[in-house]
Amino acid sequence: MSRRKDVFSWGLVTLILILVGATAFYVMLPQLQPHATVHLGDGVFTARVAKTSEERQKGLSGTSVLKSDQALLLVFGSDAKWPIWMKDMKYPIDIVWLDKDKKVIYIVKNASPDSYPDEQYQPKTDARYVIELAAGTVAQKSIVIDKEAVFDENNLEGWGQ
Repeated sequence: MSRRKDVFSWGLVTLILILVGATAFYVMLPQLQPHATVHLGDGVFTARVAKTSEERQKGLSGTSVLKSDQALLLVFGSDAKWPIWMKDMKYPIDIVWLDKDKKVIYIVKNASPDSYPDEQYQPKTDARYVIELAAGTVAQKSIVIDKEAVFDENNLEGWGQ
């Protein structure tokens, strides 16, 4: 009987350790993904970084909220008129395109999830970076054309960097 009790106790301890480990991983996952601190206008944002084609394509799709101090920074390897669409989005966002010098060149405010699949948002000139922000942030944080963003692309933190 005591042997059965020992096996049950060790099984319970193992299960608890697995649950604690899984919870810790879930809580730490955002910190393991590439991220950067972005200064733009009057705002400072913690930005998740999308550098691969797959990450950029997924973007904010499927997320339920973007807090006012959060952003998604899409980093492209070359300059082009990178289009943004609202596939699988659940909320509106502000979209800011930056040139290679990180200067704001184009802004779309309050891009609606309902615009997909009929509309893509695209700058008139080439961009290197795109920053997606919660709707209303551009106005609230005084983000305007020719304003420069500050972040260190060579020092992006995260897993796999």
